[in-house]
Amino acid sequence: MNQPADALDPPVDLHGAFHVYDTTLRDGMQQEGLNPTVADKLAIARQLDGLGVGYIEGGWPGANPKDTEFFRRAAAELDLRHAKLAAFGATRRAGVTAADDPLIAALRESGAGVVTLVAKSHAGHVEKALRTTLEENLAMVRDTVSHLRAEGQQVFLDAEHFFDGYRLDRAYALEVLRTAYDAGAEVVALCDTNGGMLPGWVADVVDDVVQTTGVRVGIHCHNDTGCAVANTLAAVEAGATHVQGCINGYGERTGNADLVNVVANLELKLDRRVLPPGLLSEATRIAHAVAEVTNVPPASRQPYVGVSAFAHKAGLHASAIKIDPDLYQHMDPAGVGNDMRLLVSEMAGRASIELKGRELGFDLSATPEVVSRVTARVKELESQGYTFEAADASFEMLLMEEAEGRRPSYFDVESWRVITETLTHARPGEEAVSEATVKVLAAGVRYVVTGEGNGPVNALDQALRTAIVQAYPEIAKFELIDFKVRILDQGHGTDAITRVLIETSDGESSWVTVGVGANVIEASWEALVEGLTYGLVRHHVE
Repeated sequence: MNQPADALDPPVDLHGAFHVYDTTLRDGMQQEGLNPTVADKLAIARQLDGLGVGYIEGGWPGANPKDTEFFRRAAAELDLRHAKLAAFGATRRAGVTAADDPLIAALRESGAGVVTLVAKSHAGHVEKALRTTLEENLAMVRDTVSHLRAEGQQVFLDAEHFFDGYRLDRAYALEVLRTAYDAGAEVVALCDTNGGMLPGWVADVVDDVVQTTGVRVGIHCHNDTGCAVANTLAAVEAGATHVQGCINGYGERTGNADLVNVVANLELKLDRRVLPPGLLSEATRIAHAVAEVTNVPPASRQPYVGVSAFAHKAGLHASAIKIDPDLYQHMDPAGVGNDMRLLVSEMAGRASIELKGRELGFDLSATPEVVSRVTARVKELESQGYTFEAADASFEMLLMEEAEGRRPSYFDVESWRVITETLTHARPGEEAVSEATVKVLAAGVRYVVTGEGNGPVNALDQALRTAIVQAYPEIAKFELIDFKVRILDQGHGTDAITRVLIETSDGESSWVTVGVGANVIEASWEALVEGLTYGLVRHHVE
């Protein structure tokens, strides 16, 4: 099967003049705390394909059972519309031919049309890590690339530690690239493996590589200096036509270049079409969907796709946005599938309140007196410890009260109490039991209900739901899904004012309410009552 490299057809670029290469499923999964199942990796691959990336690196077949199983299942279960699946592996071992190396056999048999080989381009690493000669390392590159090309696979090469190797021995680092390219590698990706580069340095090196060798250059950056995205863009402007990165910036240590940021900057700032038309607008949805699979909460301040990426808090900003949203936004959020958000806080002015009201379905343009009252109340309540930035549901309830003259109410609370009991001779690990009793009047009926829980807030939640679900069956759908506590005046210790944020879900969407009190139970009760009340409003219960 082996043929001389020059007897092969030239490598064919199946994805145009520019490659977007995602390495989330391999390099990204080296992030601390990430341990996806094979099913998780298949689900992530489908999401990445929906973004329109050209290549998805699935892992290292033969190196571990999970990645081997991924490629086996991918052949039957993945129907990729835009991407090609790439298998990752290393060049053959020293002293063994590529045809006889079992790890190379795993790459051949993976079913992947593309193989990305990692090779040493740092002379020190060749001698100290591989414990072989510089000449043998070049032979390992040449033999492995030409062998896989002869087997019909497209080959890319990741030049590991390239930038550090270039500084140590420029001539040898460049010779590794030429050797791979001459043997049939379509792309040689320069890897900032330790993540220590800065944009100007990257640009100078990439320009030298392009001008000196004539190889097709790719770029693979880590974020240890906080410059992974900037370094990637600098490489592109210097001549790289293949970019690698991970969705949400996943990766070991401080992560890899965030691929969404890279492609968004290329398309929206540098006017380079690198994804199929229309798919960049899927970026926010896909970034969050992948975060759900990995169980890593999305970073709210993540550029482009974070929930705070287009959030405005200052009153001055809101006043300008009311006239023209572009005055305080670098782009239309719809371009990446995100939305503008207006935060209501003590910094809010009248324009913020009016725009936020419009977002929630209230036209306050003809009622300036309502805007004034709401603005004053927000500032007063925030001085007492309330916050409405994250508690949109509580703000909407306040808005209803001021705009419609009444606050929605479905039940009257007569009293509530909670008791936590711990047995004196409890065995280690045995939890204390909390019991709550609530007395409420709902739909003309008085209910007295006791509930138990694994804490006082859980017990109150159980008792309140059990009481009012009898009058309002919709309550059965509601579930408390998040609970945050903040001590506001820490100098007072256990006597401090407490703020609680509670997120409630009906299975389709969620909402956040806020409570403030002299203790955590009082603040939690307020947020619980408001959360259930808002849910009934949301479900249009009379």
